[in-house]
Amino acid sequence: MAAPAFRKLANGWRIQRRVIHALMIRELVTRFGRENIGFLWIMVEPLLFAGLVATVWRFMKGPEEHGVGIIAFIVSGYIPITLFRHGMSRSVSIFISNSSLMYHRQIKILDFIFVRFIIEFLGGAMGYVFIASILIVFNEFPVPANIGLLIAGWMVYAVFTLSICFIVAPLSEISEVMEKFIPVITYIMVPFSGLFTMASWLTPTMREYLLWSPFVNAMEMMREGIWGNKITAYYNVWNPIICSAVAATIGLALCRHVRRTLTVE
Repeated sequence: MAAPAFRKLANGWRIQRRVIHALMIRELVTRFGRENIGFLWIMVEPLLFAGLVATVWRFMKGPEEHGVGIIAFIVSGYIPITLFRHGMSRSVSIFISNSSLMYHRQIKILDFIFVRFIIEFLGGAMGYVFIASILIVFNEFPVPANIGLLIAGWMVYAVFTLSICFIVAPLSEISEVMEKFIPVITYIMVPFSGLFTMASWLTPTMREYLLWSPFVNAMEMMREGIWGNKITAYYNVWNPIICSAVAATIGLALCRHVRRTLTVE
């Protein structure tokens, strides 16, 4: 009994991988075409945002703040938040725009969310590695003190972002108003993202409130992974994990509801 069940599971996983791969190619060609640098734009976009903001802050604040290099500090915060902002915006009206593909039995509505998120995730990760490598050469970014903690923080941040996309995608199908609120939401969350500050720079009261944010906990993990003992990081890894599980549960229930009411065109 176990062998047939395993073969069925393996076959299903193989089909799902092919579906995800095909949808990713379709999405990349649709978004970036086949000319110029093509899919590499997924890396260039976060690099441009992070580089420009870091340059502005370098001129405004000087080379360091609280003993931390300002360029490395802004880059380490802005690329993750770009993942969140792009992931949110790409999730809006995602089902309607791909409804014609729902004729294929192997394609599920969650595949569309996964594909767009994976593209943004890979672009952000590639951009992070590329710009950090360049800045390390110019002594503007430290060699990570704990690469494992840095990767863990990035993954926790990404998983929570994905769980939010599970909610945004179906809500945007239920109400068109959601599309108007997305830019507002992404700007409102900036003070609660840990982008421009660290928990150790705040008063104990402010720190306590800020650490309710899953983004801040993940960001603190990444920054301790980068600077190690040179900074004091505050985080609870269970905060973003539990919040991700709750958000994903809500999002999957909403996706299930939308699938039942979605009209295939």
